[in-house]
Amino acid sequence: MLLTAVIVIVAVALIFDFINGFHDAANSIATVVSTRVLSPNLAVAWAAFFNFIAAFGGGVKVANTMGKGIINFDMLRAQGPTAVLVVIFCALMGAISWNLLTWWWGLPSSSSHALAGGMIGATLPVLGFQGLVGAGIAKVAAFIVLSPVIGLVLGTLMMLASTWAVHRQTPLKVDTWFRRLQLLSSGIFSFSHGTNDAQKVMGIIAVVLFGTIWKDQEFHIQWWMILSCHAAIGLGTFFGGWRIIKTMGHSLTKLAPIGGFSAETGGGVTIIALAKLGIPVSTTHTITGAIVGVGSTKGWRAVKWGVAGRIIWAWVFTIPAAAAVSLIVYAIVSGVMRLVG
Repeated sequence: MLLTAVIVIVAVALIFDFINGFHDAANSIATVVSTRVLSPNLAVAWAAFFNFIAAFGGGVKVANTMGKGIINFDMLRAQGPTAVLVVIFCALMGAISWNLLTWWWGLPSSSSHALAGGMIGATLPVLGFQGLVGAGIAKVAAFIVLSPVIGLVLGTLMMLASTWAVHRQTPLKVDTWFRRLQLLSSGIFSFSHGTNDAQKVMGIIAVVLFGTIWKDQEFHIQWWMILSCHAAIGLGTFFGGWRIIKTMGHSLTKLAPIGGFSAETGGGVTIIALAKLGIPVSTTHTITGAIVGVGSTKGWRAVKWGVAGRIIWAWVFTIPAAAAVSLIVYAIVSGVMRLVG
């Protein structure tokens, strides 16, 4: 019975990973599609490939942070396998629900913060506030602000540097060069997306396994977790979330290949650097900041600030909204368990 429940929860975690890729496909390909460097079908295949190969160089620091840096893993494990399974199931349901809602609304919200919010909401009724790791949550919350700002700064600097480097060239040459370079930059960003986002689910799967059937073993990330999570997010990216692509690639600002290259490179470098530090940031926030930074080099009016405002509100509400949904799911699951038991 326990083994069956564990397999089901691991499967749900991989479904979340797939939805994460589906939801965040826009992050990886919006710029390369909006600049018409690649067709949508080729773009998602390109992004999915780099999502997967990130398994072979992305590390597991973010996975360890998500597994032990948001909730007190040892305290949760001490509550027994049932508590572990219920908390993780409710956390995943909260995150999945919020991701699907924001996909339907076409808003590029953060899967990272949805999962963190789900974990917080599901843990509170079981362990209380002492079951939360304040320093880890503060770090995640801080980068709600910092990651888009860093992306904006790097996107702006990349755009200014790229523009200066080619200012004596003809527009046709510039367009041709950066169409080719954007293949590289979109690959960098998709690699960074896989590096950051796939690791979150590795951490969740490790919590499930080392909190239940392997509870006498030390918490660590195994090779099959790495490969399965990268495969799941790559498949999700391949099937894409076109509603959000429209918002990211067309509604925020108009991008040329040089702008797409600058945004993707600035965003990708930011995410890879933070992943190496074990900080689970939002790829959505980072690339949005980079796109806004690139657009702002053309003047204040080049960015559609009303659309940017809607996106920011989605960012603000993601953690509390996912936490609230996971609390509701916990109340339902607890009620059903009392009736059955």
